[in-house]
Amino acid sequence: MRNKMTSTTTTAIHDECLSDLGRWHVQTEPAPYRPVEEYFHCKVKDIDTQMCIFLNGWYVHDGQPLTTTPEGIIVGSLAEARKRFPEKVLPYLNEPARDRDDEFAALNRERFNDGLFIYLPDNVTAAKPIQLISLTDAEEELMINNRNLIVLGKNAELSFVQCDDSIQFKKSFINNVTLVRLAEDARLSYYKMENKNAESLLFNQVDVEQKGHSQFFSHTMTFNAGYLRNRINVYHTEPFASATFYGLYLVDRKQHVDHEIFIDHQVPDCDSHLLYKGIVDDEAQANFLGHVVVRPDAQRTVAAQTNRNITLTDNAHVTSRPFLEIYADDVKCNHGSTVGQLDDEAMFYLRTRGICERNARMLLMFAFANEIANYIKIDSLKERYMEMIRKRLNGELTICDQCVLHCPHLL
Repeated sequence: MRNKMTSTTTTAIHDECLSDLGRWHVQTEPAPYRPVEEYFHCKVKDIDTQMCIFLNGWYVHDGQPLTTTPEGIIVGSLAEARKRFPEKVLPYLNEPARDRDDEFAALNRERFNDGLFIYLPDNVTAAKPIQLISLTDAEEELMINNRNLIVLGKNAELSFVQCDDSIQFKKSFINNVTLVRLAEDARLSYYKMENKNAESLLFNQVDVEQKGHSQFFSHTMTFNAGYLRNRINVYHTEPFASATFYGLYLVDRKQHVDHEIFIDHQVPDCDSHLLYKGIVDDEAQANFLGHVVVRPDAQRTVAAQTNRNITLTDNAHVTSRPFLEIYADDVKCNHGSTVGQLDDEAMFYLRTRGICERNARMLLMFAFANEIANYIKIDSLKERYMEMIRKRLNGELTICDQCVLHCPHLL
């Protein structure tokens, strides 16, 4: 373990993506339609969602790129929505770049071809969660730039589940940006699940702007990745906005994950709360960067962030940097970070109760990780995620032999 930023590795990966863009294949048009069930089975099963599939960067549909409900909910291809509903799309796509945007955000702005568009009018609640599944399946080394747009009107409410997965295990460079715009009193629960192959290079940026009394709930789980960078930028622009963040990353071998959270408290009486946890094994690397800014006018801000990590080997690298930048004097802000090993006293206690060392380690890791799953608000999704945590810990981080968890087999 080391306590400095692994910037050399991260910089090398970024250079690999951007130094020679010509090496990456771009699928310039969607493949002929065929039912998704023929080639993919979702690992997050039976959660009763409205499912939207993207394959190699293009929305998969059978002649209906957009759906509109009687309540006025619009869901489907951003490219199609830009043509049919320009007044609902173009004001957000034409917004000037923010100071937080980097070269990957600029690349996405320049080269995106499609993405998911979700629009909820005022006072409408989506009857079921909307699930976005992004798949890669190609023999070439793909570059994909998707730009998603989620717009919630006043007092609108939505649960959204976003999954990144792989079919073919070819190297890919995926660069996604999701714009979230929440009007007054809007409520969005945003769930993110990542289960990519070891050759993938995945960049996700979520840009959230919140109006007064709006609520943004973010829950991210990373089960597998080659290199992964998750960035979430949240801007509180009117009083009494609230943002809550939970995250879990389980990485091993030579996997590398970066989580960057930026929260900009621009106005008074807003709050933000964050808890991220990670288990890092083998030679894997995990970086966490949490940055909270409290502007001079943002009096009575409440902000808290915590990052906790367990390293299972001496070669597992974790860097954790939560920090606060405060320019107001009437605030309640705190942050904390831990990097350590499994609790020796807890291990000893379990061993004295007749539990072998292997199973004791499994129980402690599951209890550590399971806390994050417990914050999921959708019961069926919580159950599926708990199953995936068990599977991930059984199959990758420890040897599974007569495990006391008795996990069900997953497809």
